[in-house]
Amino acid sequence: MDKNFELEILASDHLFYRGKAVNLVIPVTDGYFGIRAHHDDIVLCMIPGTTHFDIEEGQEHIYVVTGRGIAMMRGNKATILVNFAERPEDIDEKRARIAMEQAKEEIRQKKSIEEYQQSQAALARAMARLSGKHIQGRMD
Repeated sequence: MDKNFELEILASDHLFYRGKAVNLVIPVTDGYFGIRAHHDDIVLCMIPGTTHFDIEEGQEHIYVVTGRGIAMMRGNKATILVNFAERPEDIDEKRARIAMEQAKEEIRQKKSIEEYQQSQAALARAMARLSGKHIQGRMD
């Protein structure tokens, strides 16, 4: 049986990846979810965090999802739809740290519920970007 499946990752502004993969691990609300070839059909809600997939054994690709998204496995094809996806090496760590501090400050100011939720989302995005940057640093 073939160990590969088709994987397509679509960010809001571009095609991030299209090709074969042997496994995929995505962040979901209660941890991480893994997918391999011939997985049952499923639809999952993704949260900001670090995602990785292997195109062959030992060839891992890491990327960071900085917003919510949807992952769907159907047939032997996984499709991921996210607002933003970026490689750890493309993340500006200084800018991400500034964004994280700004979001924390906005949360401390106890604004409206809507502003609080926006600040929480900004904080989650910044933390996801920084966690992806740290993973990339350990791989170098």
